[in-house]
Amino acid sequence: MTSAATRPTDPDRLWSVDEHLEDILTTVRPLEPIELQLLDAQGCVLVDDITVPVSLPPFDNSSMDGYAVRVADVAGAGEEFPAALEVVGDVAAGAADLVRVGPGQAARIMTGAPIPPGAEAVVPVEWTDGGLGEGPVDGMRARSLAPEGAEGHVRVHRPAEAGAHVRAAGSDVKAGDRALEAGTILGPPQIALLAAIGRGTVRVRPRPRVVVMSTGSELVQPGEALGHGQIYDSNSFALTAAARDAGAIAYRVGAVADDADILRSTIEDQLVRADLLVTTGGVSVGAYDVVKEALASVGDEDEAGGGVEFRKLAMQPGKPQGFGSIGPDHTPLLALPGNPVSSYVSFELFVRPAIRTLMGLEDIHRPSVRATLKADKALRSPKGRRQFLRGTHTGGEVTPVGGEGSHLVAALAHADALIVVPEDVESVEPGTDVEVVLLG
Repeated sequence: MTSAATRPTDPDRLWSVDEHLEDILTTVRPLEPIELQLLDAQGCVLVDDITVPVSLPPFDNSSMDGYAVRVADVAGAGEEFPAALEVVGDVAAGAADLVRVGPGQAARIMTGAPIPPGAEAVVPVEWTDGGLGEGPVDGMRARSLAPEGAEGHVRVHRPAEAGAHVRAAGSDVKAGDRALEAGTILGPPQIALLAAIGRGTVRVRPRPRVVVMSTGSELVQPGEALGHGQIYDSNSFALTAAARDAGAIAYRVGAVADDADILRSTIEDQLVRADLLVTTGGVSVGAYDVVKEALASVGDEDEAGGGVEFRKLAMQPGKPQGFGSIGPDHTPLLALPGNPVSSYVSFELFVRPAIRTLMGLEDIHRPSVRATLKADKALRSPKGRRQFLRGTHTGGEVTPVGGEGSHLVAALAHADALIVVPEDVESVEPGTDVEVVLLG
């Protein structure tokens, strides 16, 4: 992996959102395909088109418990004058040796069982007397309790058309059809289809392994007591959950104190299980912003092409950002700001597309729509910055949630969209058509 850190950089340059994202996406590459067992492939992206080797179902079979019959033998059957047929045997699911149904005959058949030779339709058992010689029944007697049920006679009280209650061979998919396209994310229904056509393994791009860590000596693990000046670490939980939501296998690392050596050592320890590293905090200009201190010169220690560059972006929230690679395998690293809203917005804009790119997906971005701004007053935005405001979207309208502060976690929890205010816009009046990024 090449890195932006190999190019001459201007620390005072103000990058646009699009420039930063483009640099990430031209650097990150999809993971190499591997062959996995079906259940291990869940959530992964299919590499090749899958062709059906055998039709589904592979043979005509019954969709009901009932009797396999010839259409002519039950034509005109009714409650007053039922059709009386000789029962010549049972056909169970998985049966290989099938009885033949001749004129005036029927075979008791179970759901999923192959249609026996000579039969043209299935009449549900509820349309018959079940061989009891009385009125319609609710179901069949178990074979083990009444083996004689497969013999004798049955009265059918309703006619049936050809093919009634028969699942025709190939009615689901036919041999030679394309079952799944390359690029499909394998969920439970897709796993079921692969199993149904006999695939035990499949070639996929694996789910990327994403390691998330927060930095800051003030951070405390939820569930522990807070000391003076301390806050709970919410960022690592939010970003780990967001990485899993994006399709990754995500690992959360406990908050790292503001010590550059400890942070560098922790990151190096995590490289063995990471396809992507995400840090949050420590990327601004403060005296204790240790991520910059720990990683800014890492390219000098690694192989050529490594290193992390720290930038200023023309966006709000999320101005300070870092991107590059570390370690012998040049593992991508995205360093996000520490304020909760800044961190989450940065994840949605930059980390999520990187994860989806690693997965080999073409659709890597959240959906974006146009909506009418519903607000009590105009929205203000700093000149030259692309602003992302939290909002709720419904019925073609979007309403701001909370204020502009990048620390407002509660407002973020109630938002399902981001309202985008372009760099050249300083005020957005209520009723204006705006771009909205949908988060749900």
